[in-house]
Amino acid sequence: MIRINKKGVSQNMEIGLIVIVVLMVGMFFFSSRKRKKQEQQEALERDNLQVGDEVTTIGGIIGKVVSIREETFVLETTKDKTKIRFLRGAIRTVDVKIADVVAAKAKEATAASGAAEQPAEPAAEEKSADKKEGKKKKK
Repeated sequence: MIRINKKGVSQNMEIGLIVIVVLMVGMFFFSSRKRKKQEQQEALERDNLQVGDEVTTIGGIIGKVVSIREETFVLETTKDKTKIRFLRGAIRTVDVKIADVVAAKAKEATAASGAAEQPAEPAAEEKSADKKEGKKKKK
């Protein structure tokens, strides 16, 4: 049974409208927070740009940063060393950070030098062969 108030609108419709409005406000709030975080991340990447980073521009051009000024940077795009100047705001993503590449190479170098210092363990095949010989000697 539907009850109608003095204004002629059912109470169920009022509650439904309130729920819809609250949901829309909530969706707007959460989507704006996500967009704001993404914009902050992009601004941080633009501010931390270094020579040697590989970037993609908003126009889809991919290249390596060869020089940086206050509001612009120069991108080297091909093997022919074609250089194009862009505004920093034209960066869509920083694909490869030179700092990450340097850190990875340093980590590999320390791992390689650490492996050279430690004596190598016998291979698994040699260990199993030694066990088989030990069993034959016991018999």
